[in-house]
Amino acid sequence: QVQLVESGGGLVQAGGSLRLSCAASGSIVSIGVMGWYRQAPGKQRDLVAQTTSGGSTDYADSVKGRFTISRDNAKNTVYLQMNNLKPEDTAVYYCYVAGFRTISNPFGSWGQGTQVTVSS
Repeated sequence: QVQLVESGGGLVQAGGSLRLSCAASGSIVSIGVMGWYRQAPGKQRDLVAQTTSGGSTDYADSVKGRFTISRDNAKNTVYLQMNNLKPEDTAVYYCYVAGFRTISNPFGSWGQGTQVTVSS
């Protein structure tokens, strides 16, 4: 079983910054995609940013130029640096990690979610 532990959410004023972390632990042979999603009240869960094992990254248009995703493969950890935060960034942020427990046993796991609130 693979567990994800998120940290770093909180309350910040508009224009401020936060850094989210998500550490994966358990039986892991390799990790492919690591990403962050967010879900605001009454809305669907949407992709914010993701990174692959090859180093490519992808961002939602609404966060390009403000958010940066990075990963530490040695620690099985993914980060989301969020700068110039806006009230519309307020949501619960979830990390997602996909990989393999063994050569033929893939997994996809979600973090528990961390609240990010941006005040105007």
